[in-house]
Amino acid sequence: MKNPLRKRLFKEFKAEIGKYLVIFIFMTATIGLISGFTVASSSMKIAYDNSFEKYNVEWGHFTVAKELSDELISDIEKDNKVTMISDYYKNLDTTPEAGGKSPDDKIRTIRLYKNRDVMNKICIMKGRLAETDDEIAIDRMYAVNNEIEVGDTITVDGTDFKVTGYTAFPDYSCLFQDNNDTMFDSLLFTVGITTENAYDSLDESKEVFNYAWQYENEPADKKAEKVMSDDFLENIVGKIYATGNGLDIYIPRYQNRAINFTGDDLGGDTVMMFTLLYIVMVIMAFVFAVTTNNTILKESTVIGTLRASGYKKSELLRHYMTLPVLVGLAACVTGNVLGYTCMKKVGEMAYYGSYSLTTYVTKFNLTVFLLTTVAPFAMLVIINALVISTKLKMSPLKMIRKDMTKSKRKKAVKLPHFKFMNRFRIRIILQNISSYLTLFAGIFFADVLLLFGLMMTPLLNHYKKEIVDTMICKEQYLLKTPVETKSEGAEKYAASSVVIDDDNEEEVTVYGISPDSRYFKKDMKEGDIYISEGYAKKYGIDVGDTIKLKDEYEDGKYSFKVSGTYYYPSTISVFMPIEDFRSVFDVDEEYFTGYFSDKPLDDIDSSYVLSIIDEAAMTKASRQLETSMGSMFQLFNVFAVLLFALMVYLLTKIIIEKNTNSISMTKILGYTNREINGLYMTANVWVVIISTLIGIFISAATIKPIFSAMMANYVSGYMDCYIAPYIYPLMIVISLVVFLLVQLTQMKKIKSIPMDEALKNVE
Repeated sequence: MKNPLRKRLFKEFKAEIGKYLVIFIFMTATIGLISGFTVASSSMKIAYDNSFEKYNVEWGHFTVAKELSDELISDIEKDNKVTMISDYYKNLDTTPEAGGKSPDDKIRTIRLYKNRDVMNKICIMKGRLAETDDEIAIDRMYAVNNEIEVGDTITVDGTDFKVTGYTAFPDYSCLFQDNNDTMFDSLLFTVGITTENAYDSLDESKEVFNYAWQYENEPADKKAEKVMSDDFLENIVGKIYATGNGLDIYIPRYQNRAINFTGDDLGGDTVMMFTLLYIVMVIMAFVFAVTTNNTILKESTVIGTLRASGYKKSELLRHYMTLPVLVGLAACVTGNVLGYTCMKKVGEMAYYGSYSLTTYVTKFNLTVFLLTTVAPFAMLVIINALVISTKLKMSPLKMIRKDMTKSKRKKAVKLPHFKFMNRFRIRIILQNISSYLTLFAGIFFADVLLLFGLMMTPLLNHYKKEIVDTMICKEQYLLKTPVETKSEGAEKYAASSVVIDDDNEEEVTVYGISPDSRYFKKDMKEGDIYISEGYAKKYGIDVGDTIKLKDEYEDGKYSFKVSGTYYYPSTISVFMPIEDFRSVFDVDEEYFTGYFSDKPLDDIDSSYVLSIIDEAAMTKASRQLETSMGSMFQLFNVFAVLLFALMVYLLTKIIIEKNTNSISMTKILGYTNREINGLYMTANVWVVIISTLIGIFISAATIKPIFSAMMANYVSGYMDCYIAPYIYPLMIVISLVVFLLVQLTQMKKIKSIPMDEALKNVE
């Protein structure tokens, strides 16, 4: 015979459709967004790793003053067991609009190549390559950032070209114009492809004689690559200079930021997404526990009757688990479908907005599936099972009487002689203290999520300002070779790049500071070691602790005892007296790598300058961060507000349901729906306002360690947890607006409660 309990499922679902709809949306949105983002991220990482073989990416390149002869190229290839190609380019001015300046009055730079068909092959993202001499294909990310469509016309070196396609260069997955730039710039720099004739017709004086190479026998690891690269450099230097030529730039693959920056950073944003996942999972656990407990309370009479009729606990457990499990399964399926279709575009938007990545194929990721789908579903099942089984342990008689607590009834609290309506509202709050404590907890969890979303955009803006304000000096010169300057105020420093001696191997810049420095605002003595505040906060390092560093490509290891911290919050840096630096790194007593200065050093020839870190360079970094991450943060805000609204809706709905008898009784006593709304909604407003005010400040204290833990796993650098002051009143406004909108739906619920509801439950 068919189990009669099954007949109740549809009726229960219809009665609780609001609750199950919220849970469904909650789980679907979370699984869809996070799985979509992380799947896109992991798939892009696979595509990036495979691109080296697929597009035959170089192992390095170098530029020379004059074109190399075929005989010399052949000689270099034979002696070093490499294959070389001529990969010449021209750095030319360009504007997005033909015949005029770009909209922001800034001239862009395009690095123009002929078509490549052997090494560093081009990926066509949209359209096609140039076929006629008035056509050009340009980098996709630059085109999108400058709103250039296929078919538009751009000006290159005074000549108009029709854009025929978007491209991705595998050796320019990050658009670094110079390998020593602090950040790439996809707004003002791009790469492009045109026909050979069109290329030859443009300014010959701008041509750079660039040669790329590949090893016949690939190196086993980075250390082997460095050895091979150093040997190759040593071999070609003599051959090139012997012909009266000069070597300008030499960049092996392992040092090429245009290639490696993307690979190092890909997946770094997943730390933030999984942090979001953990927050939401805690919220979901809370929601599941509250809603399941409320279901049991509402159904207690039915459950008690069924128990008394002979139904086993296991049968009732399966019955009341059926709907949560079915809704959870539907959410998991829908969330994954959305994740692998629509929501993966969130990840695409984030990464394609930051990097010039090639095309990718979405790949199933078991780890992502377990974390985003299996874990939430398992949590739903376990929490529901625990709550239901705990309640089923009560006697059938107690359940029939709706006596679900072990505590005795308390005497009513005597209230002051307030107006009757105010005393009534206070009584409502006191009678529902457990429900309102639950609402407070829910608002707190929602505030954590909302704060996490709202803080990101102003945090990024603060970070942009901070990296400029905390520069050591206005003009930091890094030299190719030490040269002297007579410029007043110029101060020598030394610098070296090492990595932290752990699994993370994050890059650290070690500075050697001149005595009595006018730029480094600390009085260092011999043996002193200062670290940047960013380093200290990210890794939890205190004064007196020992830090361990090592050379990334060699065997050198270093240990330093921290003497203090220096206000340099966005970087991972170490500072020591320059004499100590020279001793530690075993260089000569006059060794230095650059100058600190507050003005340009005009007496140093640009050929000796490797890079200049100034406000323009730092602005480039902040501008790129805004371009690549701004839209993602806006989407994140929408997601946070949506989940906040769902949380408030669900918890206020539960409060109304728990007071069904009381609301029905007030109707019997002659109160109108409007008056009842005023009684209950006003009480709810008081609780929500107080809960929001308290919850905001508790959530702020909670989010800081969460953010610190997130940044500890961030790939490079450090961002301090900054919460803009205006966030707090904004959260209050959002909370109240969302709450009032939710109450409109609850007013309909109050109106639908019949007068006889109270009479049904008279003991």
